[in-house]
Amino acid sequence: MHAWPASEVPALPGQGRDLRIHDTATGGPVTLEPGPVARIYVCGITPYDATHMGHAATYNAFDLVQRVWLDTERQVHYVQNVTDVDDPLLERAQRDGVDWVGLAEQETALFREDMTALRMLPPKHYIGAVEAIPGIVPLVERLRDLGAAYELDGDVYFSVESDPHFGTVSGLDAAAMRLLSAERGGDPDRPGKKNPLDPMLWMAAREGEPSWDGGSLGRGRPGWHIECVAIALDHLGMGFDVQGGGSDLAFPHHEMGASHAQVLTGEFPMATAYVHAGMVGLDGEKMSKSRGNLVFVSQLRRDGVDPAAVRLALHSRHYRSDWEWTDGVLQDAVDRLGRWRAAVSRPDGPSAEALVDEIREALADDLDAPAALAAVDRWAARQEADGGTDTGAPGLVSRAVDALLGVAL
Repeated sequence: MHAWPASEVPALPGQGRDLRIHDTATGGPVTLEPGPVARIYVCGITPYDATHMGHAATYNAFDLVQRVWLDTERQVHYVQNVTDVDDPLLERAQRDGVDWVGLAEQETALFREDMTALRMLPPKHYIGAVEAIPGIVPLVERLRDLGAAYELDGDVYFSVESDPHFGTVSGLDAAAMRLLSAERGGDPDRPGKKNPLDPMLWMAAREGEPSWDGGSLGRGRPGWHIECVAIALDHLGMGFDVQGGGSDLAFPHHEMGASHAQVLTGEFPMATAYVHAGMVGLDGEKMSKSRGNLVFVSQLRRDGVDPAAVRLALHSRHYRSDWEWTDGVLQDAVDRLGRWRAAVSRPDGPSAEALVDEIREALADDLDAPAALAAVDRWAARQEADGGTDTGAPGLVSRAVDALLGVAL
């Protein structure tokens, strides 16, 4: 599966700071100091109803992570998956009377278009669950051979008790985990499971549903969590720098995935930091497919909204915050974009070296994009009020906003 084209990242004078970011597993900040190549895995979409603002906010956050690392003169090895076979996708295809493969391809293509328009940097490896199945099957077989997996009516489950570190990603107690498992694709009430929290590794073939050869596992398809584990281990290995996604993935998805990987390799932890973006709401409720209250990037683009304004709207809220999308949030972003473009269109202006440092400091401090926007606002206000004599300042501001915030002025 191919990703989307990369926009050029302008070079800036000087060098950025190491990223200090909130780690869900420890509940506090960690300073990431990768080697020459920083490694990040961000969980991708299940391709239906793409790309809504919740998706966009999540990928915006991890695009900033990449840009901070690139500004420290590191390379970035970014991996993202596409869950192109799963119950919600199959259910949507059946509801709409369409082929599930075609639906997945259509929505994935739309996602690529939206990411391109928003100038999100693409992953180096963009891997679908279906294409990952040959690598998934041996992992499930190995977990079974290690005594960490068991069969139940043809399905194969992972035993969470096989990992002594289970629970350290989300920090939740068993009761909270059970509630979230039921809400987020698990089956804690299924009779015969060793532990209600045990997640499925391999689902035996069901009539009328797609299935693949699973070797000694029989025909079937992979569970949700082992998909990302197989892709991450194959392309990044253990101990990579950031495991990212929305806050609703901390449990069960990232918790279960970490346990799978840790049992498979005997190493801990799977990732140095588990980083989660907040949820985006609309009209007082979380924006979600089940509620049908989605705002789509593609619809905004069709309505003539500049993708750069959408990007600024996303930057205006801290990535870890739960926030609400409104017409006012978008209008503020449109107005800000206009002010910034007017400011950099002049032949000279106030010196901008300090501004570049302010943006770098803000983003290195847990991706504080609102603080970075405020810094550019102050420079633009000085430009409007007093102007300046630095002929290189407008160009430097334009390059910095592009390189560090992904917004083309």
